[in-house]
Amino acid sequence: MWQAVHVRDRLSSLNPGSEVVILGMTTKGDQILDRPLAEIGGKGLFIKELEVAMQEGRAHLAVHSMKDVPMVMPEGFVLAAISARENPRDAFVSNTYAGLDELPAGAVVGTSSLRREAILRARYPQLTIKSLRGNLDTRLKKLDAGEYDAIILAAAGLIRLGLENRIKAVLTAEQSLPAPGQGALGIELVDGDAAMAAVVAPLNDPGTAHCVKAERALSRALGGSCQVPLGGYAIIDNGQLWLRGFVASVDGKDMVAGEVRGNPVDDEALGLQLAEQLRAQGAEAILARLAGCR
Repeated sequence: MWQAVHVRDRLSSLNPGSEVVILGMTTKGDQILDRPLAEIGGKGLFIKELEVAMQEGRAHLAVHSMKDVPMVMPEGFVLAAISARENPRDAFVSNTYAGLDELPAGAVVGTSSLRREAILRARYPQLTIKSLRGNLDTRLKKLDAGEYDAIILAAAGLIRLGLENRIKAVLTAEQSLPAPGQGALGIELVDGDAAMAAVVAPLNDPGTAHCVKAERALSRALGGSCQVPLGGYAIIDNGQLWLRGFVASVDGKDMVAGEVRGNPVDDEALGLQLAEQLRAQGAEAILARLAGCR
């Protein structure tokens, strides 16, 4: 809802005198909270109802966190704009400990992400990793109730909701490579709606868009629409797009990582290039072992 209000306010300021109305909806991804997302259908559960509303003419656009958007867009829909990114990194949240390195053996860490789980299991095998679903308030309440010693969340969500004070440490990309699209907002439209495409065009941030397109191309090429522990993170560095990525087994025992650099306009080609590099290092074998993703 914060994201929708943010986009509404930006569109209102860009179009004085116009009325922008929010159609609030609760998706299946919001409703089913007792099982890991990987078990109930994946990222598409957060957007299907919104797409139906657009098809039926009840809504003109949908606002998504880009990390929740499936890597292959459904036929008939397009991502028309990707806005400037909030902090894309992961955040360590705890009431007792200052960082991952302080957690004692057996400490319980909560996360809803297979990517984060794989990273934690690879680097901190002494920790106990448990699934954590729900909105931010729900997750923080579970932490405060003592169900977890620490939880890992996207820094962007905490910052946007004014909960930055809950962050004990922002993890570096070297500690926890972000998910493709993390921290960025995307605007989805019905394909062919030229009038709305023109309305939302000013919301697009070219640098963020190039980075997110590279990350999504990497993920798409490696089966990222399935539930794959995969990280992909790009920045514009000295005029070049620098893309880093990894693929891992859920237990973190197998992991391949790499990076590429190139012209930002070659965003998707760079994503494919890194995907091939990871395959050459053994990503194919890891992917083949992940049930249901081949």
